[in-house]
Amino acid sequence: MSSLALNADNFNDITVSTKTGNERFYNQLVSAYSNDLHRYAYWLSGDKHTAEDLVQETLLRAWKSLNRLQDRKAAKGWLMTILRRENARRFERKQLQQSDIPLEELSAAETTYDTSTEAFVLRRAMDELPDEYREPLVKQIIGGYSQKEIASQLGITSAGVGTRLFRARQKLRDMLAA
Repeated sequence: MSSLALNADNFNDITVSTKTGNERFYNQLVSAYSNDLHRYAYWLSGDKHTAEDLVQETLLRAWKSLNRLQDRKAAKGWLMTILRRENARRFERKQLQQSDIPLEELSAAETTYDTSTEAFVLRRAMDELPDEYREPLVKQIIGGYSQKEIASQLGITSAGVGTRLFRARQKLRDMLAA
């Protein structure tokens, strides 16, 4: 990876109106953010192969709509949003019609474990975290930002972010265990 590919500020130097400019800009996006996309996709899916598929679909959608990206400095957030939506589409495609479920499985399907309660409890626990712990945790988990990126956004050291992330997770564990 070149230093040009890793510096989002240099994205503005490329004219996207030409096909060559589009390709160069797209290649720089892929070089700069593919690792972050893979990490986030793996976090969302929990499976390496599914994560790879999600990233492929994300990059395909990004290529098709590259001309819609208005602020090049927001490219990472734009890609993460595409990835998150692609992950949601994965579940939309997999939803079964009730008629697709055999009758003998209907009673078992009705007694399956409901994860919406867990999500509700987790959200409440996250809301109870002090801002100094919640903010870096959300940026890392939902935003897919690295410790260094979070540090620069919050104006603290990378070690400080690591400490806050550790404490946030510990506080969540304690709250959820109670």
